[in-house]
Amino acid sequence: MNPRQEAEFREFAAARRDALLRSAYLVCGDWHRAEDAVQTSLVKLYAAWTRTRRPTAEAYARQIVMRTLIDEGRRGWFRRERAYAAAPIEPASVTADTTGRIVALSALAKLPARQRATLVLRFWEDLSVEETAQALRCSAGTVKSQTARGLQTLRGLLDETQLTFGRGAAT
Repeated sequence: MNPRQEAEFREFAAARRDALLRSAYLVCGDWHRAEDAVQTSLVKLYAAWTRTRRPTAEAYARQIVMRTLIDEGRRGWFRRERAYAAAPIEPASVTADTTGRIVALSALAKLPARQRATLVLRFWEDLSVEETAQALRCSAGTVKSQTARGLQTLRGLLDETQLTFGRGAAT
């Protein structure tokens, strides 16, 4: 890789890292796993940078991140890294908006990996069905069915949460 290409890659990585990290977090629900997935995808992208077309580099990077997260979920328990200490979470103030966001993220985390990835790409990244299918390397019909199933499951999980919060507030 020549210095100009390396500079292009650095500029691309600096500009897109945060967006890739947010998408990865929405898929896996863990900032550490998301950072690992983005780092792994940027290393893979760096190796292929000389063969990558610049207009499609962002879509290619997003595709690598999603595949990395899905493949990581397929590994056996003996090959996964485990974290034993959880980072302390101390919200400054909990408002109705942050409570709703926490509920939505926890419901999203309960979805299967494919459905979660499909919903994040379709509604967070605002990709079309075809672009999502290309990123996940599946057919457009699979994207549509995964989206429908994911939304149905997500609605059910959110309804359960609303019922639970409603009962807790009444007692």
